[in-house]
Amino acid sequence: MNFLTNTFFFRRIAILVSFIIVSLILWNTYIFFQKFKQDERVKMEILGIAQKELASADLNSNIALPDKIITTNKSIPLILVDENGNIDSFQNLDSIKSLKPEYIEEQLAKMKLENAPIEISFEGKNKQYIYYRNSDLLNKLTYYPIALILILMLFLSVIYLFYNSNKVAETNKLWTGMAKETAHQIGTPLSSLLGWIAILKMEKVDDKYVEEIEKDVDRLNTIANRFSKIGSTPELKKENVVAITKQAFDYLESRSSKQITFTFSSSVEEIYTNLNTELFGWVIENLIKNAIDAMLGIGSLSLKIENTPKKVKITVTDTGKGMSKKLYKQIFKPGFTTKKRGWGLGLSLSKRIVKDYHKGKIFVQKSEIGKGTTFQILLDKI
Repeated sequence: MNFLTNTFFFRRIAILVSFIIVSLILWNTYIFFQKFKQDERVKMEILGIAQKELASADLNSNIALPDKIITTNKSIPLILVDENGNIDSFQNLDSIKSLKPEYIEEQLAKMKLENAPIEISFEGKNKQYIYYRNSDLLNKLTYYPIALILILMLFLSVIYLFYNSNKVAETNKLWTGMAKETAHQIGTPLSSLLGWIAILKMEKVDDKYVEEIEKDVDRLNTIANRFSKIGSTPELKKENVVAITKQAFDYLESRSSKQITFTFSSSVEEIYTNLNTELFGWVIENLIKNAIDAMLGIGSLSLKIENTPKKVKITVTDTGKGMSKKLYKQIFKPGFTTKKRGWGLGLSLSKRIVKDYHKGKIFVQKSEIGKGTTFQILLDKI
């Protein structure tokens, strides 16, 4: 509980700090932008004065300074127009595009919208107006906060992924430890049960009952071995996938509702592939159990094995409630379940066993609401 509280507190602090940083970036950028924009305005006003001095100068006037001010403007695009709106001159526009009058008119329209004009008056007569737009540097500055925010978001995403991956690793480690401890704990009563089976045989109890008890004890031993293999790389051996699948199928058929019709079919009796028999049997059992739950104990369940040139196809079909297409991938995610009970780990483990350990595929081939679902497993043949 303390861990969850600390995690929630950390997230709130991280969100608050991020909000403050973003706000400061935007505010400082806005202040800097306005200051830079004001500086460009002052430059244009000085250029206007220089333009006025240059226009009113006589032959004896020193025009070096006004001319220097005008010619040193290399960054701010401007257009000089007279009081009738006619264009007298321009600066810092595209030299090729400026050959077309419509381009200059277009730029003038943009300048009128962007900044207020600077008036040049010659003793109240022959007025001229300087229209200008922001320099390219100032325009680029508007993208600066966006870039910083993206960098900040990337940084926060890396932190979140790192934190989340650590949390997932800890959770996986916990599940692995619990699985191995479960296998260890099951081992003690199993040893005791084996002893009781030996006593039952000595007491000449009906062999039929003893055999069924032995099957269940073997079953518990298989489950313990499965749990002990979680978190470690299992050993794969050349096995007959038909026989392994039939064994898991028969075990569940004998212990399921008699109102379910079980059908097993295979195109051949032997198909060899690299398998870990205990883990692969777990996959088949998970699919069959899910099918039984989906049918609520009443319906038909068929398992079909097909032999193709490169693959072996195992198809499990039920006549249960079915599912929508949007659930086809979600049902393989850890913790996802449509049942009232259960942890939603069966299909997730099945996918990991098939995909990661056996390098195969498991997926929902088709499903219809109210009609049933078909799962398929694809494995490479030897």
